Amino acid sequence: MSRAFVKEPDGDEVADDLPERKISPHPNYVTPCGHQLLQEQLQRAEAERKLLQGKEEMSTKQALARVERELRYLRKRVMQAILVIPPENASEQVCFGMWVKAQEGKTIRKFQIVGEDEALHNPQLISWVSPLAKAVLGADVGDLVQWQKPSGNVELEILSISYIPMI
Repeated sequence: MSRAFVKEPDGDEVADDLPERKISPHPNYVTPCGHQLLQEQLQRAEAERKLLQGKEEMSTKQALARVERELRYLRKRVMQAILVIPPENASEQVCFGMWVKAQEGKTIRKFQIVGEDEALHNPQLISWVSPLAKAVLGADVGDLVQWQKPSGNVELEILSISYIPMI
């Protein structure tokens, strides 16, 4: 199609080609903390939208379009959230929401297995669908598990597990 027949946005129009944020095909399991973070992000985006509405500047309209896209994403993620409450009796196997201490060679790794959105904010939080989480889920303390990294398989030993953050 010739570009001559494509309508370009005027100076006061906002281009509507802003792509939607991709929604994961996996169930949206969240820890209590992850659920709270989603709620807070949604509230901040709604407050930002209120501040931007009714203003005529082009930069404000573009910012509003980005906020509206973020709101659609966050509303869907909150609606899809499956809250996973830690059990009162600690499991003997690695489960969603647990902190894990594992040894890889001479390196000790400490991480918590959390939901996908929550894992974006802290390098010690890993998504339950990540290769590392998949390697350790269901393992017991003392187990050796194979973690498939892009550089090759690595053996991890599970040293301890807990629902309380490890220092």
